[in-house]
Amino acid sequence: MSGSLNDWLHSSRGEALRAAEASLLREALDDCFGWEMLQIGAWGAGRDLIAGARTRRQTVISSTVAPGVDVQSRLTQLPIASDSVDAVLLPHTLEFEADPYAALREVDRVLTGEGKLLILGFSPWSLWGARSRASRGGFPPQLRRLLSEGRLRDWLVLLGYEVSEPRRYLYEAPWGAPVPPQQSLHRSLFKPLPAGAYLLKARKRVYAVPPLRLRLRERAQLIGGLVKPTAQRKSE
Repeated sequence: MSGSLNDWLHSSRGEALRAAEASLLREALDDCFGWEMLQIGAWGAGRDLIAGARTRRQTVISSTVAPGVDVQSRLTQLPIASDSVDAVLLPHTLEFEADPYAALREVDRVLTGEGKLLILGFSPWSLWGARSRASRGGFPPQLRRLLSEGRLRDWLVLLGYEVSEPRRYLYEAPWGAPVPPQQSLHRSLFKPLPAGAYLLKARKRVYAVPPLRLRLRERAQLIGGLVKPTAQRKSE
């Protein structure tokens, strides 16, 4: 993790953001069972974000060395067997990657069928998004791009995921003194601003394998690599 981003995450605003997200994730991770929970991308020190996971183990992987990181790896080439992880958290990870879709496909490779995927992102259509676009180095520092809920949902559906309704949060301006973490999670009459961030939760769907009899029948129709024409095709 770079010094500038690390410094921001340990500032009063960065600490308040991470505390709010840890609280949000405690509820979202309540149904994440299994053997392995994986956080891909360090987001501050420690593993507070995945402390609520109900898996037997939790592991943090990052492309750089940082406190609390268990494994250092390129996020588009994870040293993990396919279909072996029960739940994955991406805490703003895709927004800092050069190729976010490639990183997402790698997550899909390691996630088991029916596994859970949780993604934290900043909303482009908010004051946080406006400040990021106006900042030369991004906001938070070194953020590469903003990914909307709609774009991420399209990517996940394309990969075969069932996506739940997003949970929006960060109802505060990205300047001045931060509000208490619990207050930033909910909109109120005194906080009419659009949400600065969102949580997307998705489940990797498993499609039924065709019955063996059907597969054998389809195989019998193959002649020299071409499909044997049916009676309907002959009449055409």
